[in-house]
Amino acid sequence: MTGAQAIVRTLEELGTDIVFGLPGGAILPLYDPLYSSTKLRHVLVRHEQGAGHAATGYAQVTGKVGVCIATSGPGATNLVTPLADANLDSVPMVAITGQVGRGLLGTDAFQEADIRGVTMPITKHNFMVTDPNEIPKAIAEAFHLAVSGRPGPVLVDVPKDIQNAELDFVWPPKIDLPGYKPVTTPHSRQISQAVQLIAQAERPVLYIGGGVIKADANKELLEFAEYTGIPVVTTLMALGAFPHSHPLNMGMPGMHGTVPAVGAMQRSDLLIAIGTRFDDRVTGDVASFAPEAKIIHADIDPAEIGKIREVEVPIVGDAREVLSALARTYRSAKNIEPPAIGPWIEYLDDLKERFPRGYDEQTDGMISPQFVIETLSRIAGPETIYVAGVGQHQMWAAQFVDFENPRTWLNSGGLGTMGYSVPAAMGAKAGQPDTEVWAIDGDGCFQMTNQELTTAAVEGFPIKVALINNGNLGMVRQWQTLFYEGRYSNTKLREQGEYVPDFVGLSEALGCVAIRVTRAEDVAPAIEKARSINDRPVVIDFIVGEDAQVWPMIAGGASNSEIQYALGLRPFFDGDESAAEEPADIDEAVDESAEQAPDQAEQKEN
Repeated sequence: MTGAQAIVRTLEELGTDIVFGLPGGAILPLYDPLYSSTKLRHVLVRHEQGAGHAATGYAQVTGKVGVCIATSGPGATNLVTPLADANLDSVPMVAITGQVGRGLLGTDAFQEADIRGVTMPITKHNFMVTDPNEIPKAIAEAFHLAVSGRPGPVLVDVPKDIQNAELDFVWPPKIDLPGYKPVTTPHSRQISQAVQLIAQAERPVLYIGGGVIKADANKELLEFAEYTGIPVVTTLMALGAFPHSHPLNMGMPGMHGTVPAVGAMQRSDLLIAIGTRFDDRVTGDVASFAPEAKIIHADIDPAEIGKIREVEVPIVGDAREVLSALARTYRSAKNIEPPAIGPWIEYLDDLKERFPRGYDEQTDGMISPQFVIETLSRIAGPETIYVAGVGQHQMWAAQFVDFENPRTWLNSGGLGTMGYSVPAAMGAKAGQPDTEVWAIDGDGCFQMTNQELTTAAVEGFPIKVALINNGNLGMVRQWQTLFYEGRYSNTKLREQGEYVPDFVGLSEALGCVAIRVTRAEDVAPAIEKARSINDRPVVIDFIVGEDAQVWPMIAGGASNSEIQYALGLRPFFDGDESAAEEPADIDEAVDESAEQAPDQAEQKEN
């Protein structure tokens, strides 16, 4: 068979059922056998970036490898953003790109680009196939690399003449990756040391990252947390790994995290970090982050351990195996009982009572965006898949959707990619066709990739889009309000009262049902109507106030001890670094902040 036929056959043998792509000259030989395949479904996107994000969305909800295809030159370079996105969020993806023929390499031929060189820093691995006989082995190795160890994107570049060349197809190939042997089983000595530290802790916290979801370890996490009684914080990428409704769930930590989660980490004497990388959006100022906490850090990637914070107990291994080993060792160890942390839990429960999630109603008569997302969560429920782009709408979704299950929350966490939501939601729907999928998007993000709604309409992916339309680049505007004296430089997307673009007309032109909502009483009926339509995508254009802000908040680079519950409320330590070194002082600071907080009943009603 030809090299192109071998690519298709290899994808079929590896269990691939869907690929997202866009044809072009250098990849055209591959598209001919795709036409005849009865096992592979090809989704024709309108932009290669959409193919990459759709592959990512598919991978995140299924745990399988997402596959995208692009031609050489601009087709391949349009995959750079989704590759970087998948790399930072550890998503298993394989990108197959066409390349000019080997005889033209290095001649600046039409649509030639060194995509290997371009993407080397943002992929787990990449390579060019220079021998047609190596095609099955190369793609099989790419899949193995993408999904094993710490997941990530892999790019395979295939010159056009290699696609046209003939070979004798042999399956299965022998995977040979010298030096690549990810450690999945944790060392028993480190596990024993961790158990000893946990037993001695008075204020322990389970600091859970997205690696727990990647490892399908949510069951093990729940069992370990309930056995030990240790409170849990889940990062932006780990929402759903531990049920929102569970009393031990303190919420999301970091820049826009909950007061209980941030307070727990700042006062903790032991952080049990699993599948997380101590991201700057969580730690803030590292020097003042969890100042009294010893660290147990477990991760599949040894490069992450000790990179940001010194670690007392490093554990290299798969998150599910680590949690299982911790629970097994804990139960079997003599003279070790679950830690006596009753006062610690009482303190955190008190924080949850004093600082519930809430928001102020808009004073300009507009709909509160938080109300929209809270209503969506209540109506659509925890079985729905929610996909967000980046910005205010992303943070509000993280705060006001009640995530009870893993793989129901997709967002661009590490790279913060505007335009991620719509194509990723399409990929999620492709991976879980029987599950309702909502893209929660901002009007800025939506304008970057909304053309993929046509793909969704034509290909039969009836996703729903909740468009939080405040006429601005909302998060940038919030920072300009707080830190740039209200100088709104280039953040306004339309004039007040105008609909430019008209997202209802645009969405209808792209093949969707579209609804505009301007009154709070119409929010729930619009959501219900969207849920009843399942033969095409639905876009709801929610017109919300431009001055709504995301709270709580920690300023970039500031100490987590300076978290502010709402605008105008003093932070816990009021920026006093000397006080920040004394975690016990948080009690007094919490009392003072609580006195300034809105009445709790009013807050909950809002």
